[in-house]
Amino acid sequence: MIRVGINGYGTIGKRVAAAVDTQPDMCIVGVSKRTPDHEAAAAVDRGFEMYAPDAEGDAAFSAHDLPVAGTTETLIAESDVIVDATPAGVGAANAPKYASADTPVVFQGGEDATVAPASFCARSNYDETVGRASTRVVSCNTTGLARLLSPLDEQFGVKSVDCTLIRRGGDPTQSDRGPINDIVPDPVTVPSHHASDLRTVLPAVDVMTKGVTVPATLMHLHSLTVRLENAPSREAIRACLHSERRVELVASACGQDSCADLRESAHDRCRQRGDVWENCVWSESISVDGRSLSLLQAVHQQADVVPENVDAIRALAADADAETSRQMTNDALGVGLDSPLA
Repeated sequence: MIRVGINGYGTIGKRVAAAVDTQPDMCIVGVSKRTPDHEAAAAVDRGFEMYAPDAEGDAAFSAHDLPVAGTTETLIAESDVIVDATPAGVGAANAPKYASADTPVVFQGGEDATVAPASFCARSNYDETVGRASTRVVSCNTTGLARLLSPLDEQFGVKSVDCTLIRRGGDPTQSDRGPINDIVPDPVTVPSHHASDLRTVLPAVDVMTKGVTVPATLMHLHSLTVRLENAPSREAIRACLHSERRVELVASACGQDSCADLRESAHDRCRQRGDVWENCVWSESISVDGRSLSLLQAVHQQADVVPENVDAIRALAADADAETSRQMTNDALGVGLDSPLA
């Protein structure tokens, strides 16, 4: 049983903790959080042991009747693997603590790629993390691109990619980012940082990315044109993507016209928090012209990296190969929306 500690219990940390809690070969040692807020209370209600950064934090939690099992350093020492889900930049500051305790760690995509010796997407480069002391799960957008491009490259060969990322302005709880009434090149420079991030897991891909931020909170949307080495049929592309459990073909004809519809579908299927772990590719958007493939996909920024974190834990601490780990993770979580009419 892999004993997992979660340092940071916000948007990503609480989702990874819930996912780890479903895995047959993992258990949660506890979670660490700075603030005794509603998320901390929910973690305690769920039965997770709470850890605080220091004695001052312990006192703050105790003042709100939230029991503390120890300090973050204790959590690190008692865990086989730590998932660092702290805000961007904090993970790098925490790195010496994990190294000192000799505890392997999974960092998040908000950290610079230099924070760990490998960057990670389970579908693209699982083996590069095996045996390492740390890895970095790439960002939500990069995860979405790597998941899509890896099987396309294996079957048809990817020569080049041009992607416009239409990015949500903030998560639903990030009220400090709005109200928003604008459309912003983000960044205004081309290519956007997503291109270099993608090459940390798919180094051979010739990719151009452009980012645009819009006043929305639900999901990101990617518009892609992929130049292939071979000239497949549209049905061959559909079959390739349909075989990937973390890539879901969805259909406007099924009432899945928008990102809001996709989130509602997840709620209807009783997904906790309405999370969509899968890339959602609109079936009607798939267009093939010789060796040129175009399509639209949606990526849930709060959720798609969650299965990747689970697989990264196994890559660091277990002997499961990539396919076995992905299947275990998928089965335990219930990955695969299996949308009709797509």
